[in-house]
Parts: sequence; C-alpha cells; structure tokens
Amino acid sequence: MNFSLQYITRKNIRSLQPYSSARDEFTGEASVFLDANENPFNAPFNRYPDPRQLELKNQLCKLKKISTESIFLGNGSDEPIDLLFRAFCEPACDNVVAISPTYGMYRVAADINNISYHEVLLEEDFSLNARKILAATDVSTKMIFLCSPNNPTGNALEQTEIVTILQNFNGLVVLDEAYIDFCPEKSLLNNLDLYPNLVILQTLSKAWGLAGIRLGMAFASSEIISILNKIKYPYNINLLTQHKALEMLQTETTKNDWVETILEQREILATELAKLSMTIQLYPSDANFILVKTTAAKAIYNALVDRQIIVRDRSKVSLCGECLRITVGKAEENSLLIIALEEIGRFENLKI
Repeated sequence: MNFSLQYITRKNIRSLQPYSSARDEFTGEASVFLDANENPFNAPFNRYPDPRQLELKNQLCKLKKISTESIFLGNGSDEPIDLLFRAFCEPACDNVVAISPTYGMYRVAADINNISYHEVLLEEDFSLNARKILAATDVSTKMIFLCSPNNPTGNALEQTEIVTILQNFNGLVVLDEAYIDFCPEKSLLNNLDLYPNLVILQTLSKAWGLAGIRLGMAFASSEIISILNKIKYPYNINLLTQHKALEMLQTETTKNDWVETILEQREILATELAKLSMTIQLYPSDANFILVKTTAAKAIYNALVDRQIIVRDRSKVSLCGECLRITVGKAEENSLLIIALEEIGRFENLKI
C-alpha cells in the first residue's frame, strides 16, 4: 500500500480557508459572551453550541479509548459520509466502490456529489470477497465503502477480508459499524494506528436508542479528521443533541442491558419466524434485525401494513429477492408480529 492523504484530498479542499466561528477563536472559560451577536436572554439556548463538541468528545474518548483528535461528530452518520465525498472525490472525475447489497445512503451521497458509484456483489452467502472488491478499483477510485454488520443482510463481514482491502488499497476504506454493539466480532477501532486509510463510522442511533437526536461518529487519523472539521458547517451539532448524548453516555450499563435484551429477543423471534410456512430462509444476523426470505414479500408487507405493523420490504435489493428485513422490537411487539403473520398465513389470499 502506498497511501497518501495529500494525494487523495481535493486540491480546492487543501487550499480552503475554513470559516472560523466566534467560539473557535478562544480557548478556556469565559463568563461574559459578547462575541457572537447572540440574544443575552433565554439561557442556555441563546448561545451557539460548542463547534468542537469538546465535552462530548472527551466523554467519547474515555468510552472508545481513542484520542479526541481522531473523533468527528456529525448530524447522523450521513453527514460524515457526505463530507468524505466532498473532501476526497472530484465531481465527474473520481469514483467509489461499495459492496452490494448495503446501506443505500452511500449511493445517494455519491449521486448528490456527482461521483461514479461502482457496486460489487457479495457472495451468495453475503460474505465479502476482497479480491473482487480490489479488482473493481482503478486509479480514480478514492474510497471503498464496507458495512459490517451489513445492512440489510445482517452479517458481519470477515475481518481478514477487510484487512486485505486495507492493506492493498491506496484510497480510504470507510467501514460502517453502525450495528457493531450487537455483534460478537470486535470493532476495528483499535486498529486506526495500523491503517492510515481507515475511517470507521459508528452511531448512537442503534444500541444507544438515540436515533431521534441524530448523532453519528467518524473515527480516523487526526489528519483525516482535521479535513472533515475544516469543511463541516460551524455549529453542526446542536446544544440539545450534545446535552442528551452526554447524559446517555453516563449510562453505559443501561445500553448494555438493552443490547442483551435485544439479542435474547432476536433469538426468540428467529425461532418463531422459522416455524411459519411463509418463511423460506432465515439469514444469520449479527445486528438488531433479521433478514428473512419469504414466499411473497410484497404481499406480506402490505398485509402487515393493513394491521399497522411496519417492516421493511427489501425484495428489490440485489441478492434479497422476496426478503423482508424485520427489526427486533420489545417482546410484546415481536409477539404481535408473529400473531399477525400467523393470521396472514391462515386467512389472507396470498401466494404463500
């Protein structure tokens, strides 16, 4: 590998003079703020939030065992995904490679930024083939997107294959670990020093139960993070999100209890789904959802909607024909789903 961050960074980004907000221009404590044209009333919401999110990053630093300089916080994981395109991919010139099927926002972000998006199918069992991924790259490929555990398939990708890609690709490898808390495989977060081209995405939306506050995290070398900080909007993480995240990060034991319960319920749900005549195949899951191949995905999905139960129809996604993706809910929610599916199997006019 001959990775050069300087080489893959867009020329205009290298020369960019970033916007400097009022709160960026001093360090330390202050008691009187007369710098940002804020209303002096209605504290604390009258003040702009910390643009560097230092208190929150310090807490994450303890939790993740990683330096604050290697942490970027975004409005969901979608913000760092978009910023990676804007920093490292020249529109109408460069391309990225991604596995398929996978999370749909990688392609959307590529299309928004006018970047060619090349898909490489996973194997029939949804496993990763590093050789095929690397063969799909060329001199204009700036990033490779991998999601592990993968969405919508649910399986963790083989870490030996991920490492092979990291060792043999001169661009960025973006590893999305949104579901890593549900997975027996360990995160690659502690390997950032080994791979200067590795970017890891995580989120508070899944295991931490904070999808509503929209806080995503990117972890990478301090050099990569400094580029993302250079081009982000000044106050991208609002005050309420920072406060709620800080509050929740004090309760890691609660998060761990939730994860344990979800994993227990995942096994119970899988067992019940396997009993249904409409189930053709259940795919192994390392996430908080189950991908199930059915006899008639669209018809089953519509019948569930009629009963006010919403799952995700993934039947049009590559390798996922007639598949539904079902999130693991509370015990009572999972029971209602199974009861509804049993009823649909008995009484609906479906090809099941």
